[in-house]
Amino acid sequence: MKSSNFKLRLGLFVAGGFILFAVAIFLIGRQKNLFNPVFKLTTTFHNVSGLQVGNNIRFSGINIGTVEGINIINDTTVQVDMIIQRSVQQFIKKDCMVLIGSEGIIGDRILVITQSTSDAHQVLGGQSLKSVEPTETDAIIASLSVTAKHVEIITDELAQIMTNINQGNGTLGRLIQDSTIAEDINETIINFKKSSAGVVENMDVIMKSFNKTAGNVLISSNQLAEIVTNVNQGQGTIGRLIQDTTVAENINQTIINLKNSSKGLDDNLEALKSNFLFRGYFRKLAKEEAKMKEDSILLKEAEMKKLLKEEENKNE
Repeated sequence: MKSSNFKLRLGLFVAGGFILFAVAIFLIGRQKNLFNPVFKLTTTFHNVSGLQVGNNIRFSGINIGTVEGINIINDTTVQVDMIIQRSVQQFIKKDCMVLIGSEGIIGDRILVITQSTSDAHQVLGGQSLKSVEPTETDAIIASLSVTAKHVEIITDELAQIMTNINQGNGTLGRLIQDSTIAEDINETIINFKKSSAGVVENMDVIMKSFNKTAGNVLISSNQLAEIVTNVNQGQGTIGRLIQDTTVAENINQTIINLKNSSKGLDDNLEALKSNFLFRGYFRKLAKEEAKMKEDSILLKEAEMKKLLKEEENKNE
């Protein structure tokens, strides 16, 4: 009986072990895509930043494959082989990019395939995708260290500035600490208020003067309107000149008489030129006028000759 019980327990233990082993194989194979149809892709990096064989590959936030191998090609290139599920091949295009990410802040490294941004062709098995170099943690820490130093310097400078202000140094410190400056500012404000009050009073005087001037202008405009009305009604000298046609006819007749008188004077002057008593006088005037014209012509000719001579001398 003891032997039978022992054999039964041993059989159950072995069966349970086989079942656990089969489940483990199934889970691991499912995670590593051992039982799914897959295809392979490759990419290259200068630095894989801690990526390891077996790390997951994600596309649109979904695990679609694993890293199959990492091989150093030369001193600047590392090739990464990827196993991708066949079911997502139609969504991965030739212009997709591969970058190295992380599962959380301190999690394992993963590969991330970006989505396509154009109508590129579907990727084929064995092809290579372009990569985006990862940012090294050491570089980030170094950058943060430099930033921290700058922040420390700025903090020290701000502390020094606040110390100087509290001690009353500088313009701002004097404005805050020196009560005399505050009193001067207060007195300046009071004087400004007094000055503004004086300006307001002067503005009142100016406005009164302006109103008085406007009133005078109004009175003058009323008087001008009255004058224009009188002129339109024919009152006064200007009104008679504009409205009375008799005055206009008299002025017209006077102008005609003046024209006739000037014509008569011209006739009398011609008669005097023909008279033997004044003939010599008019001939003398004519000779003098002709001589003046001749002298003017000779003067112009002399000036012209002088200019020509100066021009010839310049040319020589």
